[in-house]
Amino acid sequence: MDDAWMESAAGSGAASVALVVAAVVVVAVLIGAFAYGVRLKRREPPPPTSGEQPRLPEEGPVGEVREQREPDEMPRDDDRTLPHELRHQGSRTAPGQDRRRWDEGSSGSFGSGGPGGH
Repeated sequence: MDDAWMESAAGSGAASVALVVAAVVVVAVLIGAFAYGVRLKRREPPPPTSGEQPRLPEEGPVGEVREQREPDEMPRDDDRTLPHELRHQGSRTAPGQDRRRWDEGSSGSFGSGGPGGH
């Protein structure tokens, strides 16, 4: 019977001590990370009480507003407008509130409307 593996395992006492020390260090780091997380959690403000929760307005929930919007025109200058010079470009209610529909026989949003139409 070959006992070479037993002799090599028994002869590496320093390696086994190094593994045990490394395991203890890993466990200590994990415990420290957990304790640090608990300390951070304790510093956070508590969750809001039921009195601090948002309430519905007196007139009830706000209804959904559906309207067609169109963007405000881009200011036209002779100078080139750079991105950092742009301000918020708002929008306004479109004059016609009818939703645009695809023409019958057109391709819709796919393709160029080639063969297949009327």
